[in-house]
Amino acid sequence: MTIAFLFIALFGLMLIGVPVAISLGASTVLTMILFTDLELAGIPQLIFDGINKFSLMAIPMFILAGNLLSKGGSAKRIIEFAKSMVGHLPGGLPMSAIFACIIFAAVSGSSPATVVAIGSIMFVAIKEAGYPATYAVGGISTAGSLGILIPPSVVMIVYGVTAEVSIGKLFMAGVVPGVMLGAMMIAQTYIGARKLGFKATTPEPMSERIKKFGKAFWALLIIVVVIGGIYGGIFTPTEAAAASAVYALVISLFVYKDIKVKDIWAICLDSAMTTAMIFFIITNAVVFAYLLTSEQIPQAIADAMLSANIGKITFLIIVNILLFIMGQFMEPSSVVMIMVPLLLPIATMLGIDPIHFGIVLIVNMEIGMITPPVGLNLFVASGLTGMSLKDVIMSCLPWTLTLFVGLILVTYIPEISLWLPNLMYGN
Repeated sequence: MTIAFLFIALFGLMLIGVPVAISLGASTVLTMILFTDLELAGIPQLIFDGINKFSLMAIPMFILAGNLLSKGGSAKRIIEFAKSMVGHLPGGLPMSAIFACIIFAAVSGSSPATVVAIGSIMFVAIKEAGYPATYAVGGISTAGSLGILIPPSVVMIVYGVTAEVSIGKLFMAGVVPGVMLGAMMIAQTYIGARKLGFKATTPEPMSERIKKFGKAFWALLIIVVVIGGIYGGIFTPTEAAAASAVYALVISLFVYKDIKVKDIWAICLDSAMTTAMIFFIITNAVVFAYLLTSEQIPQAIADAMLSANIGKITFLIIVNILLFIMGQFMEPSSVVMIMVPLLLPIATMLGIDPIHFGIVLIVNMEIGMITPPVGLNLFVASGLTGMSLKDVIMSCLPWTLTLFVGLILVTYIPEISLWLPNLMYGN
């Protein structure tokens, strides 16, 4: 009865338009009052303890770094470099856009920022080159979702704190799946362009490629600062986040000179608002997780599944269906905070690695960002292009199917996620 009331109240509040964070807190407190003997007086201390974690400091820093770079001209330089590498192939321009999305996702760590930064430049360019509008919108909107999978990723940090696993390992685990999914989308674009009759052109001279790499070098170097710093033992993930914010500020102000000192206040304010939204979700989710644990709800569900002889394969099918549905309606960090306390104990009992489980969850959230009714990237692309939401959804559909194939591979071949972290950190 307790769990039924909790989830009916939670989803009922969200259905009538109550924000996710408030729905989490209100449904939890109401359930505690009506069905448990838990003391409400301890909730403030519980919330403080839940967010008083060093790892969470990485979130505002990565958000600030991404905003500093996306507000400047880093995206344009990355696009020019990407075009010099693959622009001569059939479908070269949309392939360049997807390639640029992969790179910018690693630079910014944000899916919507990637769609805005790359799409604002490439949507029109691809259409003017004679490609169907769907090629630009579908490819960029879908590739932009890689921002939460390719490190650094705010969603990975939220998962790492919630699941109490190494954020450094999570970052490493996202690299191979992210590159694999990006490569699958590029291959799909290439094949589609050939079917449309597009031909290869003369590749740019190596000297020109080197020149464009040089212009993008300082933006690309932030990837080395974050990933190299963590792997090399120079930074913890939180320290790497702070270093990335300082680095982004320095190159935006003094190297590229894309922003001015007067712009910093607005960028910091925007970053603070995004951070506050995420932390408000986290604080309410802490209380939600406390209720689940106190009432041993995950253990009860796990025991029921084990007694029904549900194995890994069936469990992961159930998880993917559940996460796909939730990802269509909720922001990724919210899904992580709600579902991880419920599902991770079951996954662990079934022998599923928590790092692998985290990547499966995040790939599901990627798909959620490009599926209706609340896929954020869909609304961003619609606003940028002026296309109707229906047309954007249809444009994304071919690449969404590719992501589904990638999800199946990531789900049932754990080595795709675990190979790199095991190589770097050991088993």
